[in-house]
Amino acid sequence: MAPAVPPPRATPQQRLRMHTGYHWRNSGNPVLTTARTAWDTRDGATFPAVHSEAGGLSVSYAGLAEGLAYTLEFTELRRDADVQGVRRRSGRLTGAALRDPARLPDADIVIVGTSAARARALPRRASLIVPMRVHFVIDFDADPDTVRQRISKRERQQFKHDLKDHDWTWGLSRDPAWFDHFYDRLYRPTMFQRHGDRERTETKEVSYECLFRGGRMFVLRQDGEPIGGALCHWDRASRTMTLRLLGVVDGAREHYDSGAFKAIYHFLIDWCARHGVRRLDFQGTEPFVSKGTYQWKRRFGTRVLPPPNHFGSKRLWLQVRGDTPEVRDYLVANPVLAERTDGTLEAVYFRDARRAPRLDYSAKSPGVAAVREVDLDEFLAGAVRGPAGRARP
Repeated sequence: MAPAVPPPRATPQQRLRMHTGYHWRNSGNPVLTTARTAWDTRDGATFPAVHSEAGGLSVSYAGLAEGLAYTLEFTELRRDADVQGVRRRSGRLTGAALRDPARLPDADIVIVGTSAARARALPRRASLIVPMRVHFVIDFDADPDTVRQRISKRERQQFKHDLKDHDWTWGLSRDPAWFDHFYDRLYRPTMFQRHGDRERTETKEVSYECLFRGGRMFVLRQDGEPIGGALCHWDRASRTMTLRLLGVVDGAREHYDSGAFKAIYHFLIDWCARHGVRRLDFQGTEPFVSKGTYQWKRRFGTRVLPPPNHFGSKRLWLQVRGDTPEVRDYLVANPVLAERTDGTLEAVYFRDARRAPRLDYSAKSPGVAAVREVDLDEFLAGAVRGPAGRARP
């Protein structure tokens, strides 16, 4: 029997607006995602165009606004620990201008966020086609014990050890008071602690109406006291559970050190395996293998795949225009997932005679079809522009 639906907190008109916006952002319906991508990347739209200088390396990003947070900020964090020291120049470009590489802000590395079709039409010289985001999913195609065996051995052993030291319990909750406590005291503080001013959140009102009322809300207790939780979207038709919001009390460091934050993932996997869920979607991250979130989610035996929403049909076109030591250092330090000509994903690791590929950032996961090492001397053969426009030998 399905759990009782909590009462609404908004008028029918307000709920209609909330659900419309929520589905526009998150729906996997092909008709809606196609319409969203076409609208977002149309010629007549205007897009941010930002030139960023940090750590002796320039990167420009132009295109879909989501790329400023999902892509450009990542490159800034990886170029210079002091983001406050990043120098930016901002402008605007039309969708039509994004088709012409000569009209893009010049930089050592130039990135365009657009549709997959438009990215594939841009020049291939010294460039990669990169998914804007990727998701990590667990398929429940076997018994619970087999599914758990796919989690990395180190993660399983650590969780087993943590269970011995803590009196944790896990269960569902449909209590609106728990939702309020979770959102205000767990979710928002955790997001702020992890992302600061760069946090990206659903509003409390949308989370209640579009997630809590029709989804699944979990609570993690320690010694009987709630210390963590997770709020998931539930798709009855496909039997897919999507982890949307999670957190620990006040985002406190002690709950990371104790293993409680990781325990949320382990308990959720076990619950789904035992309750008829076909797929658990941990959502995703940027396609940079060096990113901590990528390495973290990979350890749970997940399969990497394009997002089911509009991000699944959006791409980054990344072209390298400058061949400098800083450019080479950055490319080697940050392996990336890229799209192959057949549409599958491969992990690209750069190297040269002085720089070994960063294979310690493993990309091994179902869904990553291949690993390719790229010689920078060959890849950058056409990148002859110095950072100030000077030709380089």
